[in-house]
Amino acid sequence: MSSSAHVPTGSSPGGRPRRLLTQNREMRAIGVHNWSLPAWAGRLPDGRTYNTCPAAGICRHVCYARFGTYTWPAVRAKHESNLRFVLDDLAGWEQAVLAELAAPKFRGGWIRIHDAGDFFSDDYLRAWLRIMRTRPDTNFYAYTKEIRRFKALVEPDPPENFLWVYSYGGTQDALLDPAVDRVADVFPGEDAIHEAGWSSQDASDLLAVLGPHLVGIPANNIPHFLKRLAGRRFSEWQADLDAHRRTGGQATVRSITNAPSARTRRGPDSEDHAA
Repeated sequence: MSSSAHVPTGSSPGGRPRRLLTQNREMRAIGVHNWSLPAWAGRLPDGRTYNTCPAAGICRHVCYARFGTYTWPAVRAKHESNLRFVLDDLAGWEQAVLAELAAPKFRGGWIRIHDAGDFFSDDYLRAWLRIMRTRPDTNFYAYTKEIRRFKALVEPDPPENFLWVYSYGGTQDALLDPAVDRVADVFPGEDAIHEAGWSSQDASDLLAVLGPHLVGIPANNIPHFLKRLAGRRFSEWQADLDAHRRTGGQATVRSITNAPSARTRRGPDSEDHAA
């Protein structure tokens, strides 16, 4: 996942962002534009509180979008401006996104929804689904921990131009079936990904939705992040916490994720298919 934020170009006189779809360094390298919200929970300048990642679990403790360039005042202001637009005028925001996507450069291109944030409400998710269906010549993809919401609103009738990957480390991990669902897990490093038999997306973020469906993401190389990860995958860390809560704090044995390695799930000659 991308770990550097785009430095915004500012807002319109009315306080709304001039551009909704931007590119950071990593996304520009693979020709992807992205849409961002503030990460997880916070307070807007007008005093309203928000939670853009209601299904976040342990991931919030080491979320790349809560540190570094994402905390720069200009970047934070841009993301908060995006969120205010959605909260205050969802229909107007939807039309603004559609108008921006009408530009020729987006035809055949890719949009990553949420460099930070998630599909925090049913209405917001439905707005994105309408956008996708109105712009069938543009491709969209996303990571999400909103598993319950997606299984109810997306999976029964997904837009043909939308691909997604469910990411471990949230409060709804137990709903995932890695034999069926495309899943992403954060690992301590590339070696751990390969040892588990998963496939890394480090070469291109698009591999998260176009490559094999067990997606490994190397953890950000930030010392205090790696210390908290303690050699675990996100799925294992979340399972540890869930077991600890179920037993009233008595659990001491590290839980094992319900996502098997690719080696145990598939034979050596089996083929991977894109979603």
